[in-house]
Amino acid sequence: MSSGVRRVDDAAAMRRALVLAERALAADDVPVGAVVLDPAGEVVGEGFNTRERDQDPLGHAELVALRSASSRLGTWRLDDCTLVVTLEPCTMCAGAIVSSRVRRLVLGAWDDKAGAVGSLWDVVRDRRLNHRPEVTSGVLAEESSTLLRAFFAERR
Repeated sequence: MSSGVRRVDDAAAMRRALVLAERALAADDVPVGAVVLDPAGEVVGEGFNTRERDQDPLGHAELVALRSASSRLGTWRLDDCTLVVTLEPCTMCAGAIVSSRVRRLVLGAWDDKAGAVGSLWDVVRDRRLNHRPEVTSGVLAEESSTLLRAFFAERR
């Protein structure tokens, strides 16, 4: 490992993403949160679902966090960054992860209805694409799942 670079603490980053997911919940949106970390493990972008608040179909936590990181870093290429998200990304977000060249993706809960990192599709590992991030799954999955189950149980 090069000097000045430490291994990202996945659980600590996921705890921050869960705090952001709570902000989505407070805004009556699906509780999903995401953070982007630089190679030193510092937060350079973060987001939570804003579809309801902004009436924006692109207001997914991952996209909000990627935009935030790109703006802060002054580049769309997030080559050395890690994206940590509480829920398995959908196809749109998986495509954005590939396009932004994120080095690592860390996810919490699986999404059996719309997941594109192994559940329904596996966009980020498709060998036909020019970039494939490393994937770590199941980090604080129970905490993420509990938050999501409670949200959807209230709406049924």
